[in-house]
Amino acid sequence: MGMNKRDFLKVAGVTAIGAAIGPGKKAAAALRGQAVNNPNALTARRWAMVVDMRKCKGDCPDCITACHRAHNVPSIPNPLHEIKWIWTDHYANAFEVPPEEERLLSDEVRDKPFLVLCNHCDNPPCVRACPTQATFKRLSDGIVMMDFHRCIGCRFCMAACPYGSRSFNFGDPRKYLKEADINQDFPTRVKGVVEKCNFCSERLAAGRMPACVEACKQGVLTFGDLDDPSSEVTRLLRENYTVKRKPELGTMPMVYYIV
Repeated sequence: MGMNKRDFLKVAGVTAIGAAIGPGKKAAAALRGQAVNNPNALTARRWAMVVDMRKCKGDCPDCITACHRAHNVPSIPNPLHEIKWIWTDHYANAFEVPPEEERLLSDEVRDKPFLVLCNHCDNPPCVRACPTQATFKRLSDGIVMMDFHRCIGCRFCMAACPYGSRSFNFGDPRKYLKEADINQDFPTRVKGVVEKCNFCSERLAAGRMPACVEACKQGVLTFGDLDDPSSEVTRLLRENYTVKRKPELGTMPMVYYIV
């Protein structure tokens, strides 16, 4: 039923010693931050995402569905145990607007669900909090990664993240996955492991854009290299006023919003 933890470790070990790498093993190598030597891989010095909420209707689940299918994210009925990589929240909650200022928001902004995900911060507090380096910032492109087999379930990273971008598997997530729906190229997780958005590092290694970006037909999501002055991300930031979630905390989020 998908790639379990032990199989995932075997794949990573084989990759590390330079054995032949198939599609599933390339994904595992990418998850561990290892090079996969794919000439078609998408690379950047600092990946970033722009979310244009002017184009988002707030009622289309395509990006969320695509992400969760690609990464075997289970649908758990108990909201207290929900696992989520990308989801929606109201502007006031996502950006922590004080109640006395919420009334100043336009109806459209106040009532529209905003897409939220891991911000892949340039200064990520979750990385500093993790005692096992299960969560780490990939130096090559700035993605904040999760190494599932290193995670001991202490949840220090969850306490450190000011965005609520991490989920904890209180039970076995695999029992909520249907065999036919499992993506065999991405590992399933086990009880006691934290997980989150990884900017689709395994897809980038295969030369593909993130699943959410590929699934969005409205052009809401733009993904690119923030350090490339000619990238679409840089152009959007140059031509539009954008906001980030809780910039005052100094985490330096890499997800920008055009409101």
